[in-house]
Amino acid sequence: MAKVKTGFFCQNCGYESAKWLGKCPSCNEWNTFAEEVVTREDNNNKNDWRQDNGRQKTVKAKALHEVESSREIRVSAGDQELNRVLGDGIVPGSLVLIGGEPGIGKSTLMLQVGLGMKSLRVLYVSGEESEQQIKMRADRIGHSSQNFFVLTETNTKNIFLAIDSVLPQLVIIDSIQTLYSPVMDSAAGSVGQVRQCAGEMMKFAKETGIPVFLIGHITKDGMLAGPKVLEHMVDTVLQFEGDRHLAYRILRTTKNRFGSTSEIGIYEMLGTGLREVSNPSEILISQKEGQLSGVTIGATIEGNRPLLIEIQSLVSPASYGTPQRTPTGYDQKRLNMLLAVLEKRCGFRMGTQDVFLNMAGGIKVEDPAIDLAVCISIISSMQEIPVSDKICFAAEIGLGGELRTVNKVDQRISEAEKLGFEEIYVSKFSTKSLDLKKTRIRVKAFAKLTDVFEDLFG
Repeated sequence: MAKVKTGFFCQNCGYESAKWLGKCPSCNEWNTFAEEVVTREDNNNKNDWRQDNGRQKTVKAKALHEVESSREIRVSAGDQELNRVLGDGIVPGSLVLIGGEPGIGKSTLMLQVGLGMKSLRVLYVSGEESEQQIKMRADRIGHSSQNFFVLTETNTKNIFLAIDSVLPQLVIIDSIQTLYSPVMDSAAGSVGQVRQCAGEMMKFAKETGIPVFLIGHITKDGMLAGPKVLEHMVDTVLQFEGDRHLAYRILRTTKNRFGSTSEIGIYEMLGTGLREVSNPSEILISQKEGQLSGVTIGATIEGNRPLLIEIQSLVSPASYGTPQRTPTGYDQKRLNMLLAVLEKRCGFRMGTQDVFLNMAGGIKVEDPAIDLAVCISIISSMQEIPVSDKICFAAEIGLGGELRTVNKVDQRISEAEKLGFEEIYVSKFSTKSLDLKKTRIRVKAFAKLTDVFEDLFG
């Protein structure tokens, strides 16, 4: 008879304690401890994802020089945006966790990817929807495949039995918080269950070489639900972001053992599923009639991908004593610094003005290369002088009001030229290594922010 042991686990980070605590000593969160029943089994093989009929596996360490090097083979996901985010395809045996808000489109994305890989046998395990609901969604997005199998199950033991029967080449779990392992007696979704089920899936993926996608819930703070160790266990963590009131979604990498962590994929949510957006600038630059003051275009880089984004500003006299500084999609401290530079170095009285800043398209930008576009947008709104929509900007602003060079300026210029822009303003120090004879776009290089104002506004 196995001995039953009760423990207290932090629902935020997974810290285990023998008694209830008000504050977690690991993550310093309050009131996160919950009691869970943990069963200690004498049979150690029960933790294995597949029973070996009593046979013991021999374990032998290898010297590093004895390990044979092999070329990394990736499998195309049939989705160019997902391939880019993962690092040019799915790595065999990898464990990928994708999280996002409810209703953002995680299940639709994974269903679409599974149905699109027609040459592979795909097993879609759902603990949240019935087979009929999955079929209805597949009919709505208009995809079908003879190699796509559906299983509605939450017990990991039954899931592995189905895997032995179907022999899939890709497994999708929707979601990891709904799985239940008979090894533990705690409820599904608890810290212990999430850790145990993820561990079984990781062991299965590494031993068989079959990639596994886990869909995960997020908390009200926007973090992935479950213990923090869940993110350490998996190979790749993807965040599916976007405003549910807007049609566009961004797939962002926060961890990737096999590629870059700065790539993004952009989708548009339609009634027939998610559409890949191959040219992101089309959603980041709004269509409008005539020229408006306070609107400029900045050239930014996400990973290896150049994007042109529209910056919108509204500057008006402060109605109250303290002026407002309200950025959307931009760092507030960075905005305060740029306003201080405009006041100290350029002579504009920003201390009496309310400033509202918005990045069009719902994207969040951290690239300092859009500093110049932000400053021009603010002054354009303040002075009520429109800036031509055929001009874009790519330069960082220093505390002395100087224009600093940015990385990959040639890619930014090439993207602006491809989209039909006539002029681009950059730092004087960025043009030293550029061959401007081959470009059709006019590149204007300046050393100071005041020189840009004189050239633009006179």
